[in-house]
Amino acid sequence: MYIPTKVFLTKGLGVSKDKLASFEMALRNARISQFNLVSVSSILPPHCKLIPRSKGIKLLKPGQIVHCVMSKTSTSEPYRRIAASVGLAIPRDPNKYGYISEYHSFGKNAQQAGDYAEDAAAYMLATILGVPFDPDESWDERKEIWKISDEIVHTDSVTQTALGDVKGRWTTVVAAAVLVP
Repeated sequence: MYIPTKVFLTKGLGVSKDKLASFEMALRNARISQFNLVSVSSILPPHCKLIPRSKGIKLLKPGQIVHCVMSKTSTSEPYRRIAASVGLAIPRDPNKYGYISEYHSFGKNAQQAGDYAEDAAAYMLATILGVPFDPDESWDERKEIWKISDEIVHTDSVTQTALGDVKGRWTTVVAAAVLVP
């Protein structure tokens, strides 16, 4: 049975005349292009530790099948703002699982996209932990409730934004939570 024990966050940006090549450039910039990436859903396994990207990459080998939760956005429209973000919510009890969310958008800045992704992950975790959630409260108010509840120990996010290339070349942004054995 394969259950990841570590996770790291990464992000990247790529620009090319070809859409697929811009995606490859974004993966290279995120330092994960050398792996066979498999997208998975949103569960952060129990006892899975958040580690720095540099440490996580050293634990993997080129060509390895690597699971991740990834967000990506592309545009060929000059000056169009794009964002890709991944949010993480870790429960206080290490025996419980957490959540990873992905969010991609047009027109949002890094703070907005990151807050949204982090909020989505914390919301999913809060609902299984029985922590109150009011969608009409501000993100800061909800985050404070989660802290007070003593159930969610940590939230985090990684976001890559860009403006579409002035020459109309494909611009791609990626953000990923990479799961490590």
